[in-house]
Amino acid sequence: MEIKKIVENKEDFMELLLLADEQKNMVNEYLYRGDLFALYDDDLKTVSLVTGEGENIYEIKNIATYEKYQGKGYGKYMIKYIIENYKNKCKILLVGTGDSKKTVSFYKNSGFVYSHTLKNFFTNNYDHKIFEDGKQLIDMIYLKIEF
Repeated sequence: MEIKKIVENKEDFMELLLLADEQKNMVNEYLYRGDLFALYDDDLKTVSLVTGEGENIYEIKNIATYEKYQGKGYGKYMIKYIIENYKNKCKILLVGTGDSKKTVSFYKNSGFVYSHTLKNFFTNNYDHKIFEDGKQLIDMIYLKIEF
């Protein structure tokens, strides 16, 4: 496995980024102001984008793995890579996600703990209803790791 930092042609990864954040204009809000990473294992498996959000705070804005490769450890490998690479750059690493038991558990198993909730984030910021595991996403749940 190899993770590469992508500095040019970030829009080439839009298809995969849209798996985690399904509205293109929302992805475009952070795509060009963050660090984009791509995980390859023969071919592209996973991407993640991390942005600076203030003094000593970074946020994982997006992490996505192609559906056929989900459950094989690529997302976990990417999260570990990001944690390792940002622990000396910031004091807090955030991740925002929908209130989905599966996704929240994924981050908690990676060392994140609950931080705060943004009420009505998905209903206020997306032009359509977003569902994950059959549940409509309404609030954004933020988790964090403090270094």
